[in-house]
Amino acid sequence: MTIRIYVRASTKDQDATRALNDLHRFADNLNDSRIEYIENESGTKLDRPKLNKLLNEARDGDTLLVESVDRLSRLTQSDFNILKGRLKDKGLKLIVADLPTTHISMNTDDSITSSIMNLINDLLIDLLATMARLDNEKRIERIKQGLALSGYKPNGKKANTAKHDRIIELNSKGLTKDEIANAVGCSNMTVYRVLKNNNK
Repeated sequence: MTIRIYVRASTKDQDATRALNDLHRFADNLNDSRIEYIENESGTKLDRPKLNKLLNEARDGDTLLVESVDRLSRLTQSDFNILKGRLKDKGLKLIVADLPTTHISMNTDDSITSSIMNLINDLLIDLLATMARLDNEKRIERIKQGLALSGYKPNGKKANTAKHDRIIELNSKGLTKDEIANAVGCSNMTVYRVLKNNNK
């Protein structure tokens, strides 16, 4: 099995590798091989190049190791559900260095203990992801208030409706999500999000 270490910082001014040494020390307790995925991308984006690469390369039974939940996600609840679905589909075990309850699942072969800890961890990870998202939303709201007071009016990015329509069309023809992503020239995460939004 492989430990896939994911580290992220929001901007290029921040050092994404800051936590890398600590995560390697944490992984020293395990005998698995390791691969690093380092990127400077916002945690509010589901579509991140290195995270997509990690998810594409991951194999069933691999471990995803992150420093904290907010390094993995500051996503909306619907996008976080998509990400959790992809982690589950890949059979990845999520270990969060600063969430000790996730460490127990690494060291137990007892199926009952493992099942109980998985339930507890799912609840805690959902809670921490929600807190990270709310913290980010409050920060954005404060920025918007400051911009409004200054008179600045930002232009929002428009959705690529032609690309979205093509994703929906190819899905209706029975193509896999990987095939759709390759045909349209987008990430798997974009395909998942468009199809999920289309089913609302």
